[in-house]
Amino acid sequence: MKRKPQCVIITKAKKEKNGAINMKLPAEFLDKMKNLLNEEYEDFIKSYELPRYYGLRVNTLKVSVEEFLKISPFELEPIAWTKDGFYYREGDNPGKHPYYYAGLYYIQEPSAMLPGAIIDAKPGENILDLCAAPGGKTVQIAAGMKGEGLLVANDINSDRVKALVKNIELCGVSNAVVTNENPQNLSRKFKGFFDKILVDAPCSGEGMFRKDEDAAKSWEKYKCDLCSSMQREILAHAHEMLKPGGYLVYSTCTFSPEENERMIAEFLENHNEYEVVEIPKVAGMADGQPQWADNNPELKKTVRLWPHKIKGEGHFAVLLRKKDGKVQAFESFDRAMVSGGNEVLDSFRNFERDNLNIEIKDNFIVKGNNLYSLPVKLPDLSGIKVAKFGRYIGEALKGRFEPSHSFILSLGKNDLKNVIDLNSNSNDVMKYLKGETLMKEGEKGYVGVLVDGFPLGWAKQTGDMLKNLYPKGWRKMG
Repeated sequence: MKRKPQCVIITKAKKEKNGAINMKLPAEFLDKMKNLLNEEYEDFIKSYELPRYYGLRVNTLKVSVEEFLKISPFELEPIAWTKDGFYYREGDNPGKHPYYYAGLYYIQEPSAMLPGAIIDAKPGENILDLCAAPGGKTVQIAAGMKGEGLLVANDINSDRVKALVKNIELCGVSNAVVTNENPQNLSRKFKGFFDKILVDAPCSGEGMFRKDEDAAKSWEKYKCDLCSSMQREILAHAHEMLKPGGYLVYSTCTFSPEENERMIAEFLENHNEYEVVEIPKVAGMADGQPQWADNNPELKKTVRLWPHKIKGEGHFAVLLRKKDGKVQAFESFDRAMVSGGNEVLDSFRNFERDNLNIEIKDNFIVKGNNLYSLPVKLPDLSGIKVAKFGRYIGEALKGRFEPSHSFILSLGKNDLKNVIDLNSNSNDVMKYLKGETLMKEGEKGYVGVLVDGFPLGWAKQTGDMLKNLYPKGWRKMG
């Protein structure tokens, strides 16, 4: 008779002085980890008794790290493996601060910042985040690109794509196209197109048990054998989309060798045009384990984050380089969607003249009455499910142009002609974020609402009051 796996209860500290909670870890998982870790197993188990770590990454599209540290209301400690990431204290609640609504930072588990740092995005590159939702790594990549080049963010789950789009817009990303496709369909369209690809693969999630007890509860359903088959297929299609000379980052948040070292060993065996690039190890980051995958010495260049060695959760990452070869010319652009001189664009130009100090010189895309822009020409996306065609500028309606919320979040204070700057500690900023009307006098027209100099959203001055245009779905609750 097959023994039903039992759960071991771990007493886990909750905060520092508020007692403890119990979390359940499957006995089968514990047996597996004991066999893998041997003498390190006890230290590994003790890490589950400790509080988890909390992190945020400064969004350098909007504010430099140095500038943010001067205005930060939180006590921060640098995260060693990324230049813009910081630990914060759990009680600080950065998700409730007005700076969060201005997109000045992204709240992210510290270990999850590693893959985005490894890919080292540069301005002007074509980059694909293949399994992107909810978007933490996407916006980290976008910060490195500085609004130049093309970033394609994809996720196969349509519900998760909604969160991906919102986070891209919140962070002011202006060069991203969001797709909702399976990797096979994307690979047909983008053969040899990308300079860099991130595959933060769906996995069994063992590294997130301390952060999320639901991950431990669902482990029986999403074991590594099911995940491995998905990862294998995703990697195969990512390979087809990467240019010769390009870089592929593969990462998971699981401890499973089948999804990590063995997956990469198999990929290298089937694709001898790849080499493993050494990832510098800092602050307790550990080498990959070749002995778990046929003793391939190259796997020592990969990296593992263990919760008993670093201040964060479990993670695995590898940086692969596709060796130089013939680069395929990619000139397939959807020119029918690139438009100028029409009513929608003319309507926006009138709005731009009256409300902005800058001229938007991107490539424009018109979809119905909606206007989008990108710093590059839009690739041919026919047959691809697209959730976002670039930076959403707004909509032309009956001779007037209504700018989008995401548009103002991509702008800076000096880009706007008419602004009202609210203090982050004021009652007015909280009223605005809740969608309330502000009693402020001024000239009629659109007004950019700022917090300490950073755009939050639009309002419309009626003379003696500001009509609040903050989107209902974005409003602060409570």
